[in-house]
Amino acid sequence: MKVHSKSRQNETRVLDFILLGFPGSLYLKMFIFTLFLVIYILTIMGNLAIVILVITNRRLHIPMYFFLCNLSFLEIWYTTSIIPKTLAIILGRSRSISFTGCILQLYFVFGFGSTEYLLLSAMAYDRYLAICHPLHYNTIMDLSLSCKLAFSSWLCGFLVICVPAFLITRLSFCGPNVINHFYCNIDSWIVLSCTDTYVMEMADFVISIIVILCPSIITFISYIYIIATILRIPSTKGQRKAFSTCSSHLAVVIIWSGSTIFLYVKPSKQTSLEMTKIVNILNTIVTPLLNPFIYTLRNKDVKEALRHCFQRT
Repeated sequence: MKVHSKSRQNETRVLDFILLGFPGSLYLKMFIFTLFLVIYILTIMGNLAIVILVITNRRLHIPMYFFLCNLSFLEIWYTTSIIPKTLAIILGRSRSISFTGCILQLYFVFGFGSTEYLLLSAMAYDRYLAICHPLHYNTIMDLSLSCKLAFSSWLCGFLVICVPAFLITRLSFCGPNVINHFYCNIDSWIVLSCTDTYVMEMADFVISIIVILCPSIITFISYIYIIATILRIPSTKGQRKAFSTCSSHLAVVIIWSGSTIFLYVKPSKQTSLEMTKIVNILNTIVTPLLNPFIYTLRNKDVKEALRHCFQRT
């Protein structure tokens, strides 16, 4: 462990951390390693396939699939910021991580996560306009607005994470250097800090409300109007067709929102790290895998684009 001596304050500062990962027997570690590796490969392939389909298929050059393309592109990098390092930790080859490396991983993981929330709310607004205001949809949700919404989601998602990342650099770590997690999580930093973390916890709580609850409220209000509009459609076939265009997105929102609200929207971070580690697996590893399959299985346009692609080959 590297330390930096401070003669004036007579204390040491931790510069390297050890990521504990998943302790257990060799067989358990190999099982987790194989499972995570398969999930990672499928996640990359599934999301990359959607990105390629949307770019190459002209029928998918509409705002709904533009947002989906952004989401799939994000999921590729979101899972890449976590799983490769996690696989190295499980093998026991690279369990240590520098202070700077940990800050960078935290910044990118939470930056991508925040961006995903904002993108999902933009997608909900897009579906709201398409179903509740179909006559004005093409006028309102044009290429310019969809690009602005996507760009704003990426920009705001990464800007807001600068605050907790900066506050963490102001904390002191002079005791244990073992992080009981498989990646650098804010909760773990707070537990290890030997200085007062009240400001850090409150800032993280407020940011969680802004980034998680506000977009979630926008999304669910949009779906209240969407469902109300669908129920007023006289024919069952019409209702089924309208709901099929947004059911995939709603499923992703429920899975993503449920896990992240449990993890981050709480005033105190001094909770069971084992529990947060388990929920984080769903949030950071399983959800990016499910997204392409949910959108593919529930979306006729994507399935038709895939069918045409296979027929060409």
